[in-house]
Amino acid sequence: MTGLLQQLPGDLADKLRPLFRAGYRPAVEEGDPEGPASKMGGRPWLPEGSEWPACPNCERPLQLLLQLDASSLPAEAPDLGGGLVQLFYCRTLEPLCAVDCEAFYPFSRAVLARRLDPAVPGATPGGEPVQRPLPAKAIRGWEALVDIPHWDELEQEEIEISEVEEEAIDALELPAQGDKLGGWPFWVQSIDYPQCPECGHTMRLVFQIDSEDTLPILFGDAGCGHLTQCPDHPDVLAFRWACA
Repeated sequence: MTGLLQQLPGDLADKLRPLFRAGYRPAVEEGDPEGPASKMGGRPWLPEGSEWPACPNCERPLQLLLQLDASSLPAEAPDLGGGLVQLFYCRTLEPLCAVDCEAFYPFSRAVLARRLDPAVPGATPGGEPVQRPLPAKAIRGWEALVDIPHWDELEQEEIEISEVEEEAIDALELPAQGDKLGGWPFWVQSIDYPQCPECGHTMRLVFQIDSEDTLPILFGDAGCGHLTQCPDHPDVLAFRWACA
């Protein structure tokens, strides 16, 4: 955090200090660990008696993009409410479910975001039923960063900044692009947090998945996706992406 403060001019650091958020880059290695382990790509842990989730549009197995074991996350990471968070995405090309089902909007039928209880009996299935499967990357640790919102989001936080301060924030290239846990969203287009369908509250960022970072996947034209969660209803999760 000290390094970030030194890069901010004048009293801008004092203005932004309340908005500093901890973010974490996933430190990954090749491999597909069994059980409810944190990973990107690969095979999901499934509760006993359940099947690999399928896309309701093409009826083919969904690709696991992310699996997060809440008990293994850093202390300052978003509170997932415990359990195991999973994000699945349809990569079928014929039909092109991501377009047919508008996967760029939250709560798309081509996406499944859910929270499970890893304490119940379950297992990681053998084999790989997904077409064009993504390589599995085990998350072995987290690299901390300090994130701040982009200047166009500061208005919603009632922070007034000058044009010079806007330029200073832009020069820092924050909020961070790339894959990360927590922090502030990097918006490719306009600010667009989903609203919880249960209570209407604004959902918060859990994990950002960027095109061609940890996983060789493209969201539209090199877009960026965000997994969000309702702070009051932890079982309500949504994923959406946007591109330029």
